[in-house]
Amino acid sequence: MDTEDFDWEFEHPEVDPDEDEEQEEIADPYKDDESKDDEAIQRECLKAFASIDYIMESGVFKDLKRYFQAGGTPEQVVLLLSENYTAVAQTVNLFAEWLIFTGVNPTEVQQMVEDHLKALIIKHFDPKKADSIFSEEGGTPAWLEIMIQHRTWRSLFYKLAEAHPDCLMLNFTIKLISDAGYQGEIGNVSTACHEIEVFTKVLQTTINKLLEGGEDAVIKHLPEFSKMVCHGEHTYLYAQMLMHLLAKDKDGGSIIRRLYQEVQNAGKNKGEGVTQISLALSSAAAYPKACQALLSMICREALNTADITVLFKLYMGPDPPPVELIRIPQLMELFKQTLFKPGANVNPEHRNKYTYLLAYAASVHETFKKEKRITLNKDELKPTCQAIDKVYNICSCDQKVGSELTAELTAFYQCIRYPVVALGVLYWVDKTVLDPAYFQRITDHTPLHLIVLDEVVNCHPLIHGKVLELLIRLFEDPYPQLDVLVQMELKKTILDRMVHLLSKGFVVLVVQYIAKCVDDSDTDMSLIRHFVTEVLDMIAPPYTSEFVQLFLPIIENQDITGTLRNEDGKDPVSNFIVHCKTNFIMMT
Repeated sequence: MDTEDFDWEFEHPEVDPDEDEEQEEIADPYKDDESKDDEAIQRECLKAFASIDYIMESGVFKDLKRYFQAGGTPEQVVLLLSENYTAVAQTVNLFAEWLIFTGVNPTEVQQMVEDHLKALIIKHFDPKKADSIFSEEGGTPAWLEIMIQHRTWRSLFYKLAEAHPDCLMLNFTIKLISDAGYQGEIGNVSTACHEIEVFTKVLQTTINKLLEGGEDAVIKHLPEFSKMVCHGEHTYLYAQMLMHLLAKDKDGGSIIRRLYQEVQNAGKNKGEGVTQISLALSSAAAYPKACQALLSMICREALNTADITVLFKLYMGPDPPPVELIRIPQLMELFKQTLFKPGANVNPEHRNKYTYLLAYAASVHETFKKEKRITLNKDELKPTCQAIDKVYNICSCDQKVGSELTAELTAFYQCIRYPVVALGVLYWVDKTVLDPAYFQRITDHTPLHLIVLDEVVNCHPLIHGKVLELLIRLFEDPYPQLDVLVQMELKKTILDRMVHLLSKGFVVLVVQYIAKCVDDSDTDMSLIRHFVTEVLDMIAPPYTSEFVQLFLPIIENQDITGTLRNEDGKDPVSNFIVHCKTNFIMMT
């Protein structure tokens, strides 16, 4: 490749002397020189000229002018600048051209140099020197405006801003980046949380991205979004108030409401302020008894009969409080832990109050117009209440294991179609199977509790992520109490549940996890081979490029699929590889 194609250079930006003079007039750089004699100015300039590669610095013209105005001689300047010229930037360019000449891709060379330069800047960055740029330049430096046009350098500013949140230069740069239209990139930068204009733009861009991207976008970007909103009380209140108002809109309101509740859930460990803000937005002030009961239970992180009774009476009345009041994630979590934990023991005299309130929160739909309720739909309240009660009776009997629960499967499957019950069953399965003694007591090839997970997956796509989290924890458990062969069979059973999850459309995250297991080299290859075999038996073209990029490297691994291939190439592994090579251009 001709090195002339290598059209980038690692140099200091060229400085136009005329432009430099304009900047000098603005910043008045000679103001301090009025109090110095000529010898002092010369000494100061000569010290600068003696530094490494000073001839490449943008301020060299300014100091040359100062030096000569103070009566300095040209010979000494030429000597110092030439002797201290080490040509660091030019040497980097020379090495880069050599690499390209030997056949390395120019893009890889540029990435290599930029990454090293970024690492050096992060290591040696001095916030005080950075802040002095504005006083010296008298405005926004031209090179800064050029840098923020490139994603590589924007990412550098994001990292620096996280490490130095009090640096004025970096805060100003983040605002410049936002004003330039790149606010979608800075959602996880804490600096964005200090500027109301920047925060508003980032919030707007991120919400639009989540609305347009659907469930995949929510899964991908929600952690960053929650972190940004929960940065402080001011950001939480501002964002939640905005989303609370947007959630009332018919178009996209349900998705906004979910974001509102997800953020609320993410902020539950930030202190009591989160709960109080949530209650305030739910019009809790109009229902002081309900507000007091909710705060009491949430602050103590436990339900109690007295407060539950207060809420029960209010929601049984002819004009109940808004349902949103009891949809606070912390409260829903307490209901789940109380009613669905193995061996749950709620006072029978008051259990109907618990199930009623949980069912009410999960199933009742109401609409408001100008802050006045115009509809209240309770059609699903009674069946939801009955489903919760049935599953409670099963979950509370912790003596039942294995085949003893088979008789309850029909009831389970009928009740699991209710989302709130499905979440409760998932919690019950989680707490049951993570008991170290559980798998020692089970003799069935596939434990019934894991079979129940398949039905949860069948009915509720939005819970797929939580099911995968549980399966990953189960798969990574070493099970030291079990024989090695029993461990392997159990993990194959868990992988079968992941394959089922994949078959129901939750593809990318499942395959990403298996690919991670391969990369980490901490999983028996026979288990990966089992997963590959099961997946190949159930899939057929066409495939998405994302799936191919994740799954093909696993298939091509000889340690995994070597024994699954035939010499004639007529086997599922070879067929998949040929199809992908023929129809996709894979990224190297």
